[in-house]
Amino acid sequence: MALKVGFIGSGMMAEALAGGFDKAGVAAFKDMSCIDVNQGRLDLFASWGVTPCKDNNEVARNCNVIFIAVKPYTVGKVLQEMRPVLTKDHLIISIAAGVTLATLEEAAGPGIPVMRVMPNTPCLVGAVAAAMSAGKACDDSHAATTSTLFNAVGKIYQVDENKLDAVTGLSGSGPAYVFLMIEAMADGGVLAGLPRNIALDLAAQTVMGAAKMVLDTGKHPGALKDMVTSPAGTTIAGYHELEKAGVRAAYINAVKAAADRATELSKQ
Repeated sequence: MALKVGFIGSGMMAEALAGGFDKAGVAAFKDMSCIDVNQGRLDLFASWGVTPCKDNNEVARNCNVIFIAVKPYTVGKVLQEMRPVLTKDHLIISIAAGVTLATLEEAAGPGIPVMRVMPNTPCLVGAVAAAMSAGKACDDSHAATTSTLFNAVGKIYQVDENKLDAVTGLSGSGPAYVFLMIEAMADGGVLAGLPRNIALDLAAQTVMGAAKMVLDTGKHPGALKDMVTSPAGTTIAGYHELEKAGVRAAYINAVKAAADRATELSKQ
């Protein structure tokens, strides 16, 4: 069955998803519909061949997969408005942070398949690291559809909902930790005498290359680290400074703190 994808909210994340789906061939622009309060966003999507809609229910009537990409505090209201036209043949995919499956299912109505997804900002460049949790009405086909869509813009993994706060702390907030690392490495390059633009590019490319080695080789990061830390060499000298500064513990603590904060926010 051809996927007809709708976006309730047409912001930057929806833009990245729509473009990725069309580029990968999993859903064409002509088979998408969207709505947004900003006319400029609708005009942008329309320029690609996406159908702009006058209300949320029109999106639901046009599509069998509906992305909820609005602010978390409006999700319940949006789903309740759509409830009269939602059926078991729809798949609702929420990317609204902190909105639980119970809240989504209560608003959408009984028997409506709902998936909750935690993406991250690298979705904007086709490199999302995401996780999904399935609602009570979902089966393997709904998980497969969600996987197909998100694997077109990166990677997605299925987890129990009680693990999504940990996902938020790691991959949801993680890009900020990596940006900090890139910035600091570039500053170190400048301190050592490199021009700022070259230092920044080298730092970013180094992080990208190191991540690719982890993903492509399947080797443990510790083993890859040992490959470049020769006895009494430059790398072990620098690595020693990182250990003295507690960088490893700081990263562990950052992930846990963000995960704990996600749990707190979901209860508000």
